[in-house]
Amino acid sequence: MRIALYDDGRLGLVRDGLVHDVSAALAVLPVSAQPWLATRGDPLIANLDVLKPAIMAALPDATSKPVAEARFLSPVQHPSKIIGVPVNYHEHVVEAEGDVATFSDRFRGSIEQQGFFLKAVSALVGPGEGITLRWPERRNDHEMELGVVIGRTASNVGVDEALSLIAGYAIALDMVVRGPEDRSLRKSGDSYAVLGPWLVTADEVADPQALDFFLEVNGEPRQQSNTGRMIMSIAEQIAYASRFYRLYPGDIIMTGTCEGVGPVRPGDTITCGIAGIAEMSVAIHPAYAAAREVQ
Repeated sequence: MRIALYDDGRLGLVRDGLVHDVSAALAVLPVSAQPWLATRGDPLIANLDVLKPAIMAALPDATSKPVAEARFLSPVQHPSKIIGVPVNYHEHVVEAEGDVATFSDRFRGSIEQQGFFLKAVSALVGPGEGITLRWPERRNDHEMELGVVIGRTASNVGVDEALSLIAGYAIALDMVVRGPEDRSLRKSGDSYAVLGPWLVTADEVADPQALDFFLEVNGEPRQQSNTGRMIMSIAEQIAYASRFYRLYPGDIIMTGTCEGVGPVRPGDTITCGIAGIAEMSVAIHPAYAAAREVQ
């Protein structure tokens, strides 16, 4: 099942090039009278088991529109955290070590020695919202990744059970500004975590470690690889993350990028795709104004 949030927050089921408005299914989600006491995690993802049959029940009466005409938001709106996995492809390790001036030599060693990092949840957007550069005077890079969305609360899980925690998959763009600061800061600007265009439920993906993916900027090929080339597998990532954090429904793991990382500028368009998941285009908007903003 391909589940989307689109336009003004409509719930969609994507089929045969169309997005069907199944927002009526949202009525099955529990409503808390005291939302500040709500369970951590994304309510849509936490309730997928009851939402999926409700979606199918709503489908016969659903209106639809072509996928190309929809403005897709992130299919996850309330993750408790966005977890990043550093230098998880051998070729990207070589790329980073060969260009210290760009990538810096601050982070070295294995993934376990470097540790995972966190991106601010306020950085999360969908492809229809686009990316607005926060630091236009510095180099801003794309990093194409498979996004894994956790479906159940768990802690200290083993590798053998880790994949059973996955609700689904999406395309992830782990945007970053280059510089000397800690990577969590440089990767947490507004709109620097793109997820979409929809969530493909785990039962639709036979082997997440065998997916071809690509990224282009303005039609120029930049990144191309396969998830089978990861240094740390998806199951190992989930198990490792669960040793440090309790994982909640809707938590996002950005599983690492391959070689070919490069800069983007205002006016550019990123086009990217993962086999069996989706393709999407994301616009790079003009930079934020430097004016002070207070609300």
